[in-house]
Amino acid sequence: MGYKKYIAEKLNLTSVSVEDVASFIEVPPQLDLGDYALPCFKLSKLLKKSPVIIAEDLAKTFVSDEVISSCTATGGYLNFKVNRDGFAFSVLNEVLSLSDKYGSDSIGNGKTICIDYSSINIAKPFHIGHLSTTVIGSALCKIFRFLGYKVVGINHLGDYGTQFGKLIVAFKKWSSFEAVERDRLKELTRIYVKFHDEAKLNPALDDEARHYFKLIEDGDKESNELFTLFKRITLEEVEKIYKLLNVTFDSYAGESFYNDKMDVIVDELREKGLLKTSDGASIVDLDEYGMPPCLILKSDGSSLYATRDIAAATYRKKTYDFDKCLYVVAYQQNLHFKQFFKVIELMGKDWAKDLVHVAYGMVSLEDGAMSTRAGKVVLLEDVIAKTIEKAYKVIEEKNPNLPDKDRTARAVGTGAVIFGALCNNKIKDIVFSYDRVLSFEGETCPYVQYTVARCNSVLNKCTDEFSNFTVENMTADEYAVISEIARFKEVVKNAGDKYEPSLVTRYALDLATAFNKFYINCKIAVDDKKLRAFRLAITKSVKTTLTNALTLLGIETVEQM
Repeated sequence: MGYKKYIAEKLNLTSVSVEDVASFIEVPPQLDLGDYALPCFKLSKLLKKSPVIIAEDLAKTFVSDEVISSCTATGGYLNFKVNRDGFAFSVLNEVLSLSDKYGSDSIGNGKTICIDYSSINIAKPFHIGHLSTTVIGSALCKIFRFLGYKVVGINHLGDYGTQFGKLIVAFKKWSSFEAVERDRLKELTRIYVKFHDEAKLNPALDDEARHYFKLIEDGDKESNELFTLFKRITLEEVEKIYKLLNVTFDSYAGESFYNDKMDVIVDELREKGLLKTSDGASIVDLDEYGMPPCLILKSDGSSLYATRDIAAATYRKKTYDFDKCLYVVAYQQNLHFKQFFKVIELMGKDWAKDLVHVAYGMVSLEDGAMSTRAGKVVLLEDVIAKTIEKAYKVIEEKNPNLPDKDRTARAVGTGAVIFGALCNNKIKDIVFSYDRVLSFEGETCPYVQYTVARCNSVLNKCTDEFSNFTVENMTADEYAVISEIARFKEVVKNAGDKYEPSLVTRYALDLATAFNKFYINCKIAVDDKKLRAFRLAITKSVKTTLTNALTLLGIETVEQM
């Protein structure tokens, strides 16, 4: 039952639509306040009354029934209590019938969302700085698919620029095919760092690098074979990490893919009178909008990031006809996105409004920022390997006879890394600390995974049939768990609306905490068959809901821990 819509219909506010009133209704932070609340502040302007008077007037005329048991005014809020037995039965029945579809929606049916995320650089290591964009983007893909959208996940590869000329120079001077095939990305990183060290002493190396990049652009066979080698090695290596993190993509079209699609963009900008010349470079003047000019072409006629991004956005609109195109990129690039979004708007594209920069905070080491050029990075594969190793040691200590310890350690270790990156609001900066990432105590993924395993253990021990459960005389702990379960659908929608996977992460912790309190205070394997069936239905519903929540984050559950 849609309780919010039901309440909105009963209120019958003629000057406000049922849909709007339902969208205003929220779940109070404390259950003793009520099960649902309507803040009347949003109605104040529409009804030209104070929120307090609106709440009091509505409370006087509201007629309680078998669904809504009471309606009271508190300050500017209208608080509703539902018939809790009916509510509990409705919620549990929905979870048990929908199973892995519980919490999903069809609001995205017929709509397409493109999500540009991870976007690794070819021939550079996958370091901890790539973690946020990768797991935030992946979670958003899963959340929007769960909401019914067609999702196109795009890995916009950084496979264009003079750094590939640098790599070719470095490869020819200090490496070999054997070394690259043997040591893979470590070898490419080594020679990349060496190039920058040597170029400080010999600036002519930079000219040589530009020469080789030009050869790539011009189709030179040897240069392009080396470029293809660097790309293959990179994708093979990062695919191992993507697999561990449950990350997939629908497109790997990177910067080089748009090499032949930029001229038409430049021509259109010129035809529409948007392109101006400044110190030999071609720009779009954005002074009127409080921004520096958007550089389209350098003085030598070569393209820039903005040129390629405008071409990419245009291609995606034409190819996928997206309703939204999200860019999961650190907030340091805020200006870049504002600039090229504005240029697309000035080109007269009405879909410019559908481009969204999903900004997130930066990751740094405890002693400062990371730099590939200086070789100062924390490799993501090392972080994941250490968390898996630690998880395995904990399992050996606490449950040495656990079947399939390797799989469990892998699920717990990778889950800890993903959960740690998604636990807080995405815009917050993260100072990377091994101790924090490797912690298995407190508000962590292993705590949530253990709760799922605990549910599974109960269900395996009590194999009674609970599909015909009934609800009578609930305790506060029972109702607290059920009310948390009921929030899941709204949490998923909010996570999509706000592009904020951390809402799902925090929800998983809240539900796990509520269940563990219920588990301690309410014996499940009681003699009373009716009560046991009800509590088993709660346990099964918690397991299902937590599993669904973790799946949206890209995290596996385990049957035992």
